[in-house]
Amino acid sequence: MDFELSERQRHFRDRVRDFIEAEIRPRAAEYEAQAHGAERWQVVPVIEALKPRARAAGLWNLFMPPRSGRAHVDDSFAFEGEQLSNLEYALCAEEMGRVNWASEVFNCSAPDTGNMEVQLRYGTRAQKDRWLAPLMAGDIRSAFLMTEPTVASSDATNIECSILRDGDNYVINGRKWWSSGVGDPRCQVAIVMGKSDPEGSRHGSQSMILVPLDAPGVRIERMLTVFGYDHSPHGHGEVSLDNVRVPASNMLLGEGRGFEIAQGRLGPGRIHHCMRTIGVAEEALAAMARRLTSRVAFGKRISDHSVWEMRVAQARIDIEMSRLLCLKAADMMDKAGNKAAQTEIAMIKVQAPTMALRILDDAIQAHGGGGVSQDFFLAHAWAGIRTLRFADGPDEVHARAIARSEFSKYADLKVRPAAAH
Repeated sequence: MDFELSERQRHFRDRVRDFIEAEIRPRAAEYEAQAHGAERWQVVPVIEALKPRARAAGLWNLFMPPRSGRAHVDDSFAFEGEQLSNLEYALCAEEMGRVNWASEVFNCSAPDTGNMEVQLRYGTRAQKDRWLAPLMAGDIRSAFLMTEPTVASSDATNIECSILRDGDNYVINGRKWWSSGVGDPRCQVAIVMGKSDPEGSRHGSQSMILVPLDAPGVRIERMLTVFGYDHSPHGHGEVSLDNVRVPASNMLLGEGRGFEIAQGRLGPGRIHHCMRTIGVAEEALAAMARRLTSRVAFGKRISDHSVWEMRVAQARIDIEMSRLLCLKAADMMDKAGNKAAQTEIAMIKVQAPTMALRILDDAIQAHGGGGVSQDFFLAHAWAGIRTLRFADGPDEVHARAIARSEFSKYADLKVRPAAAH
């Protein structure tokens, strides 16, 4: 087993890291002033200024994997991107996670990443020309509308939003929430998941369709907060869809294939989230170490108190273990496919946010009152990472999949009586 990174893996990781340190991190104060100023639901100028630099440096659309081996892909559609493997991109995503707005500079932020890959994999040429091309150019943004407020959306078969055929159109009715990205004025299109066949099979009645956000009947009812943070200008909205009519040609892949698309979308997305989360954990550990070594309490540096030595040591252990598991999952996805890696994906999806939250909590404790204030990134980061324990499937669903995988190994074995002592 070789843990050494290849030259290509190091090349892209180091270029992303260097760009962040040289171009992004020095402008953090500028970003904060623009993103959290009086006009918060607007495009952030510093991000737009940095995008051409990243693009010129060849650090653009890094999330898009190679064409080879991807079903339904139309090779005639030209797109700009390095076509990294899951493993190569995972290393870059960790670096992006160190600054919470860095991924957008590289056109690698959610939900656009998943939406772009869905359209590349499953979209028609007309859909790609209309929506994918401007998304990949960074000219517009998108949203993904799946979760609903009235049902337990962790079981996607519960989704009630209807997508019903009416001649040459589909008519969409429903209410969605946690529709990330709808607060951005550039958000022009959403992928909506709903039921196209109310009488269909459990996993064959759902479909996904492209819906322009300016279509009549689409209404953003409100923007939601996460522990008081509204995450402007991107945000998370509650959206009503009232007799929204879109052309039948907006259907993705075909009626009843929503779950098939969802599985193709969520596997890579979960890995992206987890690697960015590891980057957040690294930043939290660094902040904690700096604070502990710069403050004195009870006659000695706080870092010299044994309780903090144990917490810092455990943080380093947890980060290293989590990174290895995440890289293993990404490597399996590249070599054997998403389905073969589904247990590893589930494990890291549970592990990474839990690990990062523990480290963030210790870092907050180390900073005392400052840790929960706006003077440090820790409180905001904790609020964001906490959502990952249910985003893209809650811990309980992934734990269930992991447990069932274990049970399946022994289900056919005969029960043996316990040995006598």
